[in-house]
Amino acid sequence: MQFAWMLDVAQLLILGGILLGFVRLAKGPTLPDRIVALDMMTISLVAFSAIFAVQTSNSAFLDIVVVLALIGFVATVAMARFSERYLRKTTQESEHSHEDTP
Repeated sequence: MQFAWMLDVAQLLILGGILLGFVRLAKGPTLPDRIVALDMMTISLVAFSAIFAVQTSNSAFLDIVVVLALIGFVATVAMARFSERYLRKTTQESEHSHEDTP
């Protein structure tokens, strides 16, 4: 009986974390901030789904947990790679513009 309310509290705390992550995702201010916020939200969704699987005693949600975790990992790596390329491109463009000024 006491275990059930602990799971409810955990889900509420995770939902609060997802909400705060969404605020960081919306406000930014930089691309890396948004990437970290999105990764944190993905991890929170994985935790929420895992707790829901325990609450309902339905192991089908554990498949969802694994898929969400894999997609979150791949998405984070892809976004980090995009961010690195974007940073290189903007750095090279700013270096070229400084060379042209007398």
